Amino acid sequence: MNSVKGKTGVLLVNLGTPDSPSVSHVRSYLSQFLNDPRVIDIPWLARKMLVNLIIVPFRAPKSAKIYKQLWTEDGSPLIFHSNKVKELLQHELGSEYGVHLAMRYKNPSIPDVLTEMQKENYKKIVVLPMFPQYASASTGSAIQEVMDVIRKWWVIPEVRFISQYYDHPKFIDAIIDRASKYNLKDYDHILFSYHGLPVRQVDKVYDNGLCEDRDCEETVTDENQYCYKATCFATTRILAERLGIEEKDYTVCFQSRLDKNWLEPFSDKVVEEKAKEGAKKLLVFSPAFTADCLETIIEIGDEYQEIFEENGGEKVQLVESLNDHPLWVECLKEIVLG
Repeated sequence: MNSVKGKTGVLLVNLGTPDSPSVSHVRSYLSQFLNDPRVIDIPWLARKMLVNLIIVPFRAPKSAKIYKQLWTEDGSPLIFHSNKVKELLQHELGSEYGVHLAMRYKNPSIPDVLTEMQKENYKKIVVLPMFPQYASASTGSAIQEVMDVIRKWWVIPEVRFISQYYDHPKFIDAIIDRASKYNLKDYDHILFSYHGLPVRQVDKVYDNGLCEDRDCEETVTDENQYCYKATCFATTRILAERLGIEEKDYTVCFQSRLDKNWLEPFSDKVVEEKAKEGAKKLLVFSPAFTADCLETIIEIGDEYQEIFEENGGEKVQLVESLNDHPLWVECLKEIVLG
């Protein structure tokens, strides 16, 4: 009896970026991003008023100026690097796979890319968000959007979702290799800076109690395995052990907060404190970001540098994101092949 082998579709999903650094495109991007109920998880009417009447109108012009600093001849670094990874992964996987790239917010959009994939009539689809640590606001949102589209298809193929892979050996190896160009002993302190989240979002992981009631800074268990705070600390422990960094010499911190009720310590405050304590050189890893973007290039590379200098420090050195690192591509390949 003959069996149809069929091709496998791979959908890489990254966060997204404005179509250009113009105020109108930035406004459209922020509106879509911040109106996502998994990003700002408050009641619908309160979210609409907060986002559309307060945050977006005031933030869009300021953010547009920052995006202009970020933009290159190739456009958004996040789009450029993600497209390069898509091409390299396609080459590694070969003709039995079709690799596609979508952004959770703006373009190329998940609905548009899935429409293209539907036409390919794949036997199986692997959905692989490019976020190593699970968070409802990133991985969860991307997976929900994919499910919302695919559930309307008449023919639904086998679909496999990848929720997280922060401890994948090749992911860790790629970061270690990125760090190899820096002599760790040259730095007074090392920061592992992750994107922040509201505390209430990690609390929602648990049926009973709060995140702070658990030992998320020290261990990953069956209960907290999808707690973003727990997996960020776990990522850091793995990297610190591999790099030979003692606990006293590094700090886990969280950046890009919207208000004070977010995961602490705040990265910008740690940078300020270390400068006031006399540190002259900081090395900063950003293991939640797999492609360099506004949060790494501008927030860490420029804004934290300015804060550090204002308080007596000299140099904040960013360890570049994985971008199109060969080991990162190998990591994705191994995840797809399962």
